[in-house]
Amino acid sequence: MKVIIIGAGVLGLSTARQLAVAGEDVLLLDQWGAGTGTSSTTFAWTNSSRKPDPDYHRLNLAGMEEHARLAEQLRGARSYFPSGALQWADSANEQRLAGNVERLQSLGYPAHWVTRDEALRIAGDLRIPATITSIAHFPSEGYVLPDLFVNNLLADAERHGAKCVIGEVVAIDDRPDGVAVTLAGGKVCTGDRVVLAAGRWAQRLAAQAGIDVPMVTDTGRGAQTVGLLGYARSPGLDLRCVVHSPGLNLRPSAGGHTVLQALDLNADVDPADPPSVDGDIATTLARRFTALLADQSRAPKIDLRIGFRSLPTDGHTVAGYASAQSRVYCLVSHSGVTLAPILGRLVAAEITTDQEQDLLGAFRPTRFTGVRRSDIEVDQHATSLGEQ
Repeated sequence: MKVIIIGAGVLGLSTARQLAVAGEDVLLLDQWGAGTGTSSTTFAWTNSSRKPDPDYHRLNLAGMEEHARLAEQLRGARSYFPSGALQWADSANEQRLAGNVERLQSLGYPAHWVTRDEALRIAGDLRIPATITSIAHFPSEGYVLPDLFVNNLLADAERHGAKCVIGEVVAIDDRPDGVAVTLAGGKVCTGDRVVLAAGRWAQRLAAQAGIDVPMVTDTGRGAQTVGLLGYARSPGLDLRCVVHSPGLNLRPSAGGHTVLQALDLNADVDPADPPSVDGDIATTLARRFTALLADQSRAPKIDLRIGFRSLPTDGHTVAGYASAQSRVYCLVSHSGVTLAPILGRLVAAEITTDQEQDLLGAFRPTRFTGVRRSDIEVDQHATSLGEQ
């Protein structure tokens, strides 16, 4: 079977790798190259912390477990770190954190309270402000280094015979006898199946094949899709896990660098006029970062990058064929980093065996058929402690 995968982010790459390992003929298409879309600007926290929908929570748990299995199979530099995560609450957030810890504990999700001293031993080279009143530890969570993860997935997919080609898809023809994908310039690629894993471009590309995948598409100032990340090159930290504090989220990066996220600042981010490294947003980010440092004598050096989230309108993953007759498999998720390993395995299984996988049953694109967008649309602005 020949499978054409549109989109070489973490979802497309994971699926391509699994299909190639299974011996299928895989062609991976991306307009700019592997990992250059949403996968390049993600906080990359692996978790099922605030997933109240039972089916979505279960899928994210499976994603976390699959990361550990996949890490043993991939060659290359280590890219997955089951470091655990901490959430620090002040008086304004402590009830919200307590409610979530209680909910997760009732589901058997590892979550417990820790003291300030315990939190410092877990976190590493940080200080905990006096305003913090409660701290929870989530030991099964972790993070991914996206660039390394992408490189490892791509290398393993190619090692098993997958081909990756740069090209802009301009048309998808879903035929009874196969699929045809037309690239800018006129080249036509044919195959037996298409996996549409194009992230935030999924709605537009799906529409070319007559398929409705409702997405949040606004990319203006403060839009739900817009997210700002700071990449702190100095000071170097011995940060050992993901940390969520009331004003700043942090995760380790390579070489002692730190990735920063201040969710409330996203409302002021305009992709058409990106914040400067010496502007108000950068200054606020640096001030909040400095407040969490054990050594506050050095001014941090932070690069800024704007990312765009891939948001299905109802907030949940889309995974499945567009219809019973379709040969186009739609795959898009806001939880791409957490879910990439499990979605890659399950999607490949459905394509190669035609057997539906139970974990994906609630996430079919057919759920949108005949439904008004206004009836399913949810606000996905991430602003509070533990959100993404």
